[in-house]
Amino acid sequence: MKKLRDSDIKEMFSRSSGPGGQHVNKVSTAVTLRHVPTGLSVTVSDSRSQAMNRETARRRLLRKINEAAEAKKLAQLAEASRERRRKAKRSRGTKVKLVESKRRRSETKKMRGKVA
Repeated sequence: MKKLRDSDIKEMFSRSSGPGGQHVNKVSTAVTLRHVPTGLSVTVSDSRSQAMNRETARRRLLRKINEAAEAKKLAQLAEASRERRRKAKRSRGTKVKLVESKRRRSETKKMRGKVA
């Protein structure tokens, strides 16, 4: 797991909604963190405390970034595997079957000619 640099994160605060009474209506407790390099963002308004929401948002953002990195890594591995299979040489038996089916197809097409 990587660490988050403060310079890579943009913080925004807004008023929360839901339970909490006058406190959430007057104080900006909802925290939105945006990771600038990846463009991923997380909004947390679970608690009445801005500090707790900020901490929770950092953990969720870090988890989201790591999941995105893992997904990207898996996609690259899958692409490499597809490319490897695409470039693989055909076995001798497969080549023989392919040539034989082409020969049979050719014979079928020759039979379509005009009757003299």
